[in-house]
Amino acid sequence: MASEMCAIGIDLGGSKIEVALVDRMGVVIKRRRLATDVVGGPEAIAGQIVGGVKELLEDEALSAIGVGVGVAGQIELNTGLVHFAPNLGWHEVQFQSMLSEALGFPSVITNDVRAATWGEWLFGAGKGCDDLICVFVGTGIGGGVVSGGRMISGCGNTAGELGHITVSLHGPDCTCGNQGCMEALAGGWAIARRARSAARGIPATAAVLLEMAGGRPEDISTQMVAEAYRRNDPLACRLLDEAAEALVAGAVTLVNAFNPRRLILGGGVIQGLPELVDRVDQGVRQRALRAATTPLEISISELGNEAGVIGAAALAMRFFSDDVEIG
Repeated sequence: MASEMCAIGIDLGGSKIEVALVDRMGVVIKRRRLATDVVGGPEAIAGQIVGGVKELLEDEALSAIGVGVGVAGQIELNTGLVHFAPNLGWHEVQFQSMLSEALGFPSVITNDVRAATWGEWLFGAGKGCDDLICVFVGTGIGGGVVSGGRMISGCGNTAGELGHITVSLHGPDCTCGNQGCMEALAGGWAIARRARSAARGIPATAAVLLEMAGGRPEDISTQMVAEAYRRNDPLACRLLDEAAEALVAGAVTLVNAFNPRRLILGGGVIQGLPELVDRVDQGVRQRALRAATTPLEISISELGNEAGVIGAAALAMRFFSDDVEIG
């Protein structure tokens, strides 16, 4: 049964929309998954969300204080203006006001990985901690920083672009236009890119991966690299060693810069290769400042794929309620 307060959490991606009703203890009561109507544009997606929310609230005993939405993109603080959301093809979309009007009750928009950080902070591996960093390693890399009990947003609300820390000045090109970003070495798209390049250049070195991909280099995926790694394939082991080194370099920078009590690693790549957490832990303790690593705990995220919707709902509860403790 729902507790006295609930909110709707939404994880809006380029291929799917996760809509969940979440109570103030972080429990997902009901959920829906929809295929994102990217072609229809913001208005169509707002309509999809309205339909999903109505389904979740069709039971008269359930209600929501508001809606929180995590979007993969650059969001303006307070207004919820989506400056750029590459997976959706959006530029300068006033989605927060559009959605609030369509729903008939308030909504708040944030970056998707910051929403996931809210979830881990309040209900997951970061619960009870006021100084933490979440790094989510999936197709790309992003995260969030909590310092002194406050989520850091930065002057332009772009804090948390952790994947674009430079870890190799002359490293591979990144999608952001820079070179040597942590994401360009350890993000899922980058691991797959390097595997495909190796398969095209010297096919014999990628025999295992090519077999998995039916002989088509363009079909090699990060998941295949992970599977080949478990089979001790030399190419896969080298690629993931390079990814681990990049994650260590980025994590050392973050630990020295922010001195967190907890460093939480999550995302699809980490879920598929949880042993990377131990490798990052060992590397950080070897390379970061001793004063920063002595109190440090490094762990895997607890909420998995639910972190985004839970965090977005928690943000809505915090944003629209002044007198109810969350968590």
